[in-house]
Amino acid sequence: MTRSQAARTILTTLLAGGLLSLSACGLSGDGGAAERKEAERTGTVSGGITFRTLQLKPKFTGYVQGVIDSFEQRYPDVTVKWEDVPGDGYNEKLVADARAGALPDVVNLSTDSFQLLGDRGLLADVSALDGEVAEDYVPGAWEQFKLPGRGDGVYAYPWYVTPEILTFNTELFEKAGLDPSRPPTSVEQFFDQAERIAARSGGRYAAFMADPKGRLPGDWQKMGVPILNERRDRFTFDTDKAVEWVERMKDLYAKGAMPKESLLKSDDINQLYGGGKLVFGPGSPGFVKDIRQNAPQVYERTRVAGAVTGKLGHIGIYAQALGIRKDTEHPDAAAEFAKWVTNGPNQVEFSRKATIYPSNARGLADPYFSDRGDGKDAETVARAVGAEQLRTAALDANTPVQWTSQVGDAVVREMQKAIQGELDPRTAVRRAQEEANELLSAAARP
Repeated sequence: MTRSQAARTILTTLLAGGLLSLSACGLSGDGGAAERKEAERTGTVSGGITFRTLQLKPKFTGYVQGVIDSFEQRYPDVTVKWEDVPGDGYNEKLVADARAGALPDVVNLSTDSFQLLGDRGLLADVSALDGEVAEDYVPGAWEQFKLPGRGDGVYAYPWYVTPEILTFNTELFEKAGLDPSRPPTSVEQFFDQAERIAARSGGRYAAFMADPKGRLPGDWQKMGVPILNERRDRFTFDTDKAVEWVERMKDLYAKGAMPKESLLKSDDINQLYGGGKLVFGPGSPGFVKDIRQNAPQVYERTRVAGAVTGKLGHIGIYAQALGIRKDTEHPDAAAEFAKWVTNGPNQVEFSRKATIYPSNARGLADPYFSDRGDGKDAETVARAVGAEQLRTAALDANTPVQWTSQVGDAVVREMQKAIQGELDPRTAVRRAQEEANELLSAAARP
């Protein structure tokens, strides 16, 4: 399904907390971040560093502490102070710490918090600290931590990732006259199959959740819609293809391909799918595990396939990363520790404890991620399918950093009006782009 649905699932099952929107977290008065001197390695791995994670205690306390202990054994001149903070208010805490000059040396970042700190010049260029480390990671994961206008710099070490996959109920799929061995591979095919499902279901079940906030901009990217111009300072999605997407969504919504209420609010997709009321489930491997535990009968009818990729062969991934404070006093210790946490063996061990994947290429090559078993167990197949996509697909990775929560909300408002028939689709797309560009311009002003 969509990257945002995958992100919500992993946040629920692993972190159990949301991040705040960036609008509440301006960094005016950030202590002159742009003027702070970039830390340079000295060749000596020593000193005391602080490591902050996002809501990993108590479930993963043993794992994280074990990683810290083994690092301190290898580098006895380093001490690591671990602090774990709740998900609620995480960005606000980062803002307060940035203003006070108290950011941790190594900090757990989501897409939002990476943007928040990276755009303000608060993160070290890890490609400069660790020039040869790029080859250790899956290319798509490494590349996504570049920043617009900052050249080839990379501002975080990729940590764990969750790729997008496709999950569906084979019984309902077959009732619609569809072949489970031929799931959709493009957005257009997905919509075609959803239309057929709506025609055959008689209102007893739906094809997928409307959820435009979760579907965009991912669907548009997969359809080849240009989200930004080459300079990445203006939105350019006002195209015939984007209008086509809105027209299809409007038509499918009217025909009952989606639960009506899912257009305006996020229903419990796990409950709907687990109750046999939805053909396509969330695109997260973690969801498959949840269905196995909570709806075993539906789990037996669940099949996993590669994500809808579209013309460009892109998939979405949800990723966490480790950033280094730009002016850390101990850059060698911070860089070596971040690299240690994200190395292959440590990422594989973490992945065995949670439904996540290594961003480390060596870790992803572990047989654990290629074993499909007998091909009948959805959870085992999901793990293998997700790993294969991480190895081979062109990773669309996360939503562009310019697509902030405010931009997404503005676009969604116009899409909701059009899908409900209150606004012409072409007008809705035009208005959405105008509002998005106003927000982008406002964010660029000092």
